[in-house]
Amino acid sequence: MSGFFGCISKNDCVSDVFYGTDYHSHLGTKRAGMAFYSRDNGFQRAIHSLEDGYFRNKFENDMLGFTGHIGIGIISDTEAQPIQVTTHLGRFAVATVSKIVNLAELETYFLKKHQTFAETSQGSVNPTELVAKLIAEGDDFLSGIQNVYNRVKGSCSLIILTEDSIIAARDKLGRTPIILGKKEGAWAVTFETCSFPNLSFEVEKFLGPGEVVRLMADGYEQLRSPNEKMQVCSFLWVYYGYPPSFYEGINVDETRYRCGAALAKRDSVEADFVAGIPDSGLGHAIGYANAKGIPLKRPYAKYTPTWPRSFMPQNQVTRDLVARMKLIANQSVIKDKSGVFLDDSIVRGTQLKDNVRDLHKAGIKEVHMRIACPPLTYPCEFLNFSRSRSNLDLATHKAVRQIEGKDEFDMGDYSDIRNGKYTAMVEQIRKNLNLTTLVYQKLDDLVEAIGIPKEKLCTHCWDGSSYYQ
Repeated sequence: MSGFFGCISKNDCVSDVFYGTDYHSHLGTKRAGMAFYSRDNGFQRAIHSLEDGYFRNKFENDMLGFTGHIGIGIISDTEAQPIQVTTHLGRFAVATVSKIVNLAELETYFLKKHQTFAETSQGSVNPTELVAKLIAEGDDFLSGIQNVYNRVKGSCSLIILTEDSIIAARDKLGRTPIILGKKEGAWAVTFETCSFPNLSFEVEKFLGPGEVVRLMADGYEQLRSPNEKMQVCSFLWVYYGYPPSFYEGINVDETRYRCGAALAKRDSVEADFVAGIPDSGLGHAIGYANAKGIPLKRPYAKYTPTWPRSFMPQNQVTRDLVARMKLIANQSVIKDKSGVFLDDSIVRGTQLKDNVRDLHKAGIKEVHMRIACPPLTYPCEFLNFSRSRSNLDLATHKAVRQIEGKDEFDMGDYSDIRNGKYTAMVEQIRKNLNLTTLVYQKLDDLVEAIGIPKEKLCTHCWDGSSYYQ
């Protein structure tokens, strides 16, 4: 995932862009960048790696030299951006939150036209540079953005910085959000609404799927009306989103409370305490504990002064080690007790297995795991949610492989909670993780907790139902 922030102001906007972008640090760990335009200094840009530090520390020195009343910033889990280009549309900078499934196809398309790529990303072309090329094929920015919508398979939301405006375009199916905010003398565009309050912005509008707007310092104009169909990512509420943020007008943490409560209502287990796996499991645990009337405690303390995110190290072995080392069990809370633990999801299960081992080592009597979403039976095709390099890395696929004794199988039956194969898969995952009990959220309960009709949600990783258009 990635997250961006942009601002256009009647005054200097550098500070707002800096802090607004920083509020997206939970969404990316690899690259970050900012770009500004001022009449005196033209376009200015800086990009830094975040793999060995924090956004704020990396850009503090750049802040001293930046000037401008228009600017954009992004924290990315993938490529270096924003990309700055000069085209027949003029000079502009662009940042994207995207996953381009047909990247190789589009790369070939441009190479056959004898075009070159100046940027690279993880051994391939830079997806944001490719998006810039698609935009430049248009007669104007709007037709260029429509070209992106027509050509890209996967997802792509973007913001464009020009000399006099910011153009924001939400993914054609709204898989990722864009929200407009305003304050006196300035307008902003963001992925996370949690970036607004401390910068004195108020939410003005949640862009619809495929909607395109142009922001000026004194207002905005709609360039393209929203599409009717929407497939917004459900994991925004379950996992990605920061607790105070809103998507489609629905708060992240309130949704997690409802997820936890839904799990509690159909759970008969007795326990001494309820706990959330830090950080995204905490809201789910609060909802569960309040619904069940079981004390909420903290059997784990999270220690992160050295590594802010467990997947920052590039080596998988090191990532697993850091993930285990950052959670310290509190034996006083755990020993001889029975606990219900809430987490957002189980992807590979490696970190959870290590955590459960530490709980048993600390003397826990029972570990009851409750997961806020259904089992991940299909890899994410749209937002890079699953970081596993192979489908077989998923905890569900590993369990089914153990059950069937082969590497190729149909996950359709295993996604249906009414099917005995689903029950067998969950039981195998429970055994693999050494849990006392394991219960996943029902998809219907999750949809109800979010509060958006299922046809407007992307639930592909649970039921394989979403699509390219």
